[in-house]
Amino acid sequence: EQFAGSADIPIVRLNPFGILDIKAESEEKLRNSGANYCIVRPTGLNDDWPAGSRPVFSQGDVAVGRINRKDVAKVLVDVLTCPEAVGKTFEMFGLAGYPPPTDLNQALARLKPDAEGLPSTEELAASYSAMQQLLPGERQDSAGLAMGQTYEQLDKDEVGRLGKRGEEDAEAAAPKPTTTL
Repeated sequence: EQFAGSADIPIVRLNPFGILDIKAESEEKLRNSGANYCIVRPTGLNDDWPAGSRPVFSQGDVAVGRINRKDVAKVLVDVLTCPEAVGKTFEMFGLAGYPPPTDLNQALARLKPDAEGLPSTEELAASYSAMQQLLPGERQDSAGLAMGQTYEQLDKDEVGRLGKRGEEDAEAAAPKPTTTL
């Protein structure tokens, strides 16, 4: 696989409960609805990742990394009034140590509208190469992660909260009912 660092991450490799298929169907329904839309796909949500990091956008499912939920919320609110976001689907992660721009319009204007199709293989390869260099950790091996494992745990050869790669217990991560009938 040309883009294994993004195609073989735990959520894609395991697709627990078929969640990625459900998301893809929902996105397609939204695109075909006739309504103005913007589809934002955040990478790994991590409340320990520094809030206020610069959002980095890409298209073509090549982004991997982390982002704080607060930063996702800010982008979701900002795109509501940003005409450059309309009709676009993109991924985003947070680049720690770099402040966010005061305005997302310029960054979002660089993204292709969905109506123009996916980026070319050459564009995807360039984005993928850049994205892989921005991964956290020393190994920077997103495909080597187990679901529930951090980059820091991977660097230290520690097992993540859901088990070893290939043996993850996705059921353990599923929401549990709080009451019984």
